[in-house]
Amino acid sequence: MLKPKPSQNKVSIGHVFKTIIWPRKKQLIFGLVLVVISRLAGLVLPGASKYLMDEVIPNNDMELLKWLIIAVVAAIIIQSVTSFALTQILSVEAQHLIAQLRVKVQRHIIRLPVRFFDNTKTGELVSRIMTDVEGVRNLVGTGFAQMIGGILTAAICLVLLILISPLMTLYVLVPVLIFGVISLKAFGKIRPIFRERGVITAEVTGRLTETLGGVRVIKGFNAEAQEIKTFEAGVNRLFLNIKESLLTTSFVTSAATLLLGLASAGIMGLGGYMIMDGQLTFGDFLAFTLYLGFMIAPIVQMSNIGSQLTEAFAGLDRTEEIMNRPLEEDERVRNIRPEKILGEIVFKEVSFAYEEGKDVVKNVSFEAPAGSVTALVGTSGSGKTTIAGLAASFLNPDSGTITVDGQNLQEISLESFRSRLGVVLQDDFLFEGSIRDNILFPRPDATEEQLRGAVLAAHVQEFTDRFEKGLDTLIGERGVKLSGGQRQRIAIARAILADPRILILDEATSNLDTESETLIQASLKELMKGRTTFVIAHRLSTIRQASQILVIEQGRIAERGKHEELIEKKGRYYQLYTYQARI
Repeated sequence: MLKPKPSQNKVSIGHVFKTIIWPRKKQLIFGLVLVVISRLAGLVLPGASKYLMDEVIPNNDMELLKWLIIAVVAAIIIQSVTSFALTQILSVEAQHLIAQLRVKVQRHIIRLPVRFFDNTKTGELVSRIMTDVEGVRNLVGTGFAQMIGGILTAAICLVLLILISPLMTLYVLVPVLIFGVISLKAFGKIRPIFRERGVITAEVTGRLTETLGGVRVIKGFNAEAQEIKTFEAGVNRLFLNIKESLLTTSFVTSAATLLLGLASAGIMGLGGYMIMDGQLTFGDFLAFTLYLGFMIAPIVQMSNIGSQLTEAFAGLDRTEEIMNRPLEEDERVRNIRPEKILGEIVFKEVSFAYEEGKDVVKNVSFEAPAGSVTALVGTSGSGKTTIAGLAASFLNPDSGTITVDGQNLQEISLESFRSRLGVVLQDDFLFEGSIRDNILFPRPDATEEQLRGAVLAAHVQEFTDRFEKGLDTLIGERGVKLSGGQRQRIAIARAILADPRILILDEATSNLDTESETLIQASLKELMKGRTTFVIAHRLSTIRQASQILVIEQGRIAERGKHEELIEKKGRYYQLYTYQARI
C-alpha cells in the first residue's frame, strides 16, 4: 500500500487570526480577562506564604493571620468561579465553531462537481467533515486562553522572581530558554505528522464505510478475513503515525521535566546557601519556590497546548485544501436564469474524458427537440451514461457545446436547470427512512393527492398495499429491505412527482421482472409525454417508440434514426436487436 502524501499547503497564523479568532474577539477577550483574574488570584497563595513565614509566625500576629486566610480563601473562590465561567464561555463557543465549520465544509463539498465524488471515497469525505475541524476547539476554547494566560502568569512570576533574587532567576532562565528552543523545533516537526494522520484516518474511514456498505458481497465471497486484514493494516498505519507524534511530544515533556528539575535542584542549593549567608529570608525562599512553580507549570502546560494547537493547524490545513476546490457552479459564469425551460437540447461537437487524453465521448453532435425521446444504446462502456451525464449537467464537456433552448448549458444556473430535471439512475439510490419520505424527496411540500398520483403512476401501491404500514414502511439503508424492482418503482415515482421538463432514465427498467416491467412501461410512457427524455436501455424492446435512437460505439454515434429505419439498415442496431431477440 502506497503511503499517502499529505498536502503541503499550510494555513498561516494570520489567516487563522482573521477568520477564526478575530470574529470571536468579544468572547476571547472576556475569556482572557477571566484567565488574568484567575491567574492573579492564584498568585495570592505564594505571597501569603511569604508573610506567614516572615511576619505572622515570628510576631504571633493573629490579626494578620486572619486576613491572610481570608485573602487565600477569597482567591480560591475567585479561581473556581472564573474557571467555571471560562469553560462555559469558551468551550461552548469552541463547540459552536466546530458545528459551524462542519456545516460550512459539508455545504462546500456537496456543491463540488460530480467528477470529484467519482474520485473520492465517501468515508474520506465524512472524515473531512466530522474529524478535521475538531482541532479548532483548541484555538477558540480554553486551550488558547490558557496559553495566553500561561504566558501572562509566567511573565508576572518572572518579575516577582527578579524582585526576590536576580541571581536565582538568571540561573532558572537558562534551562527555560533551552526548553523553549526544543519545543519550537518539535512542534515544527510534528505538524506534518498530524496532517498525515488526517489523510490516514480518512483513508481508513473510507475503506470501513465501503466494507460495511458492501457486507453482503463480502459474505457472499467469504472475504471477511481479507477485509479484516485490510482494515488492520490501515489501523496499524494510524497507530505508527500516532506513535511517531507521541515520541515527539513525550520528548518535549521529558525535556521539560529534566531541565526544570535540574533548575529546581540548583535553586535548592543556591537558595539554601543564600539563606545561611543571610542574603535571603526563609519566607523569600518559600515565595520564590512557589512563584517558580507558578512560572514553570504553564510553560510545561504550554507544551501540551502547543501540541493541541499544532493538531488544530494540521486539521485546518486539510480543511482549507478542500475549501479551495472550485465549486460546480461558478455564479460569475453560470448567471443565466431562464424563467421557463422548454427542454430543447443540442449537442455540438461534444467531447469528454475522465482522464486526460482518453476521450470517452468523441465529437458527438445531435439534437433532442423539446418533448422528444432520445434513446442511447450500445455495449457497456461505449459512452451512453456519460452522454446522459453531460445532458444532466453532472459533467461538463471538455470541448464543444451543449445548449438548452439555445442557451449554453454551462452558462445556465444549475439551480434553475436542475429544478426542471428529473433522474432515475441505474443504482436507484434510496435514503434511509420510509417509502413516503423517498418519493417526497424532490418535493417535500407536495400534497397527498400529488403523492398518490405518483404512487399510482409508478405502480408502487402494487407492493405497498401488502405492507402493514403502507407508504410509511421503513426501508433500511439504501432501501435494503426492498427488492430491486420495488426500489426502481419508488425511484420512478420520485421522478414523476418532480414533474420535470427534462428526464434522464438510466436503465430505468433494468431491475424489473417481466410483470413489473409491463406495469412500469405504461407509467413511463405517461411520464415521458411532453418531456425531453434521454433513455439508456439494454433491453431494446423498451425503446421502440423513441423519437430517435443513437447507437453509441466507442464514444461516437455509429448510427441514428427511428427503430424501423435502423432495422432496415441492418447495421449495428440490427445486430444488437436481433441478438437480444434470440436470447
